[in-house]
Amino acid sequence: MIEKQNITLSIPKSLLRQAKIVAIEQDKSLSGLMIELLTELVEHKEEYAAAKRRHLALLAENNDLGINGKITWTRESLHER
Repeated sequence: MIEKQNITLSIPKSLLRQAKIVAIEQDKSLSGLMIELLTELVEHKEEYAAAKRRHLALLAENNDLGINGKITWTRESLHER
């Protein structure tokens, strides 16, 4: 069983009213809705961090960009019209 912790939130009454309606529409309790939303938020953050680490590792290991370290053009030739 997952250990749970009660918390107290201070949110505007109008937001609480709307959140209760959303929870009812989704056949969930307000606590269940909050758990779902917070879980999604944390998972998204973790997925983003993992993707960032993967991309930074790719950049670090493959920095020649397919030119084998040899630049065969000049700035001027790239901007010729």
